Amino acid sequence: MAKRSRTTAVSDMSTVDADLQDFLDKWRRRWPEWRIAQVFVAEAQRETAEAWFAMLQEWTDAAWAGDDPTPGFAKLGWWQEELIGWTKGARRHPLGSVLQKRSAKWAMLGSELTVLQAVREPLRACAEIEILQPQLQALSSAIAACEHDLFAAQGVPVADAFGLLAAHALWHREESTDVVRFKAWVRTLAATAPQRADSRPRRIHDALSLARLRRIAADGATAPLSPPTALWCSWRAARG
Repeated sequence: MAKRSRTTAVSDMSTVDADLQDFLDKWRRRWPEWRIAQVFVAEAQRETAEAWFAMLQEWTDAAWAGDDPTPGFAKLGWWQEELIGWTKGARRHPLGSVLQKRSAKWAMLGSELTVLQAVREPLRACAEIEILQPQLQALSSAIAACEHDLFAAQGVPVADAFGLLAAHALWHREESTDVVRFKAWVRTLAATAPQRADSRPRRIHDALSLARLRRIAADGATAPLSPPTALWCSWRAARG
């Protein structure tokens, strides 16, 4: 019986590892630049950074992708329960195998996920950025607080909705109802540099997002940044 239990445990762990890689690979396919950018992130933080950004991607996809919001909103509700569970030592999602063991304000973060639902239609209608920023402020603050904990950042957490707005522009642009207005919206966002985040992974990620947005605003290019451009952006962001 003991031998069979150990075999089952190993099998379960292998499944978790495979599922974790699936989520990480999904994020890496969108951000091939990170292979270069991560050299400026402390080695001990790289796994956490990838899992963290992959989780944020799962949430924005759930909230904003597709014509029917119902399945995505249900997924966000599941994530709220998951994050509360993390504070009690429980976890179900594969990304939790990396993140849950870290000390962070998971419950506070989960409580703000409904904001993503509230801004779905305004984003699709390309509402003014200065209107959307305050709506996303509470979630941005929770994200910044968790990043401050996860990456042992110094100083006061800097809350900025740029990362969330950029995620919409980069990955859900085809769902906007007005293409012309959306392009103007992207140009406005690209002209608004994010505040200097207190953690290096966030600064680098924002720099890559900003570089991509500026290309879309300039000529509509959606391909990943070239290796030299990714290296330059990441190096500058890492210097602070």
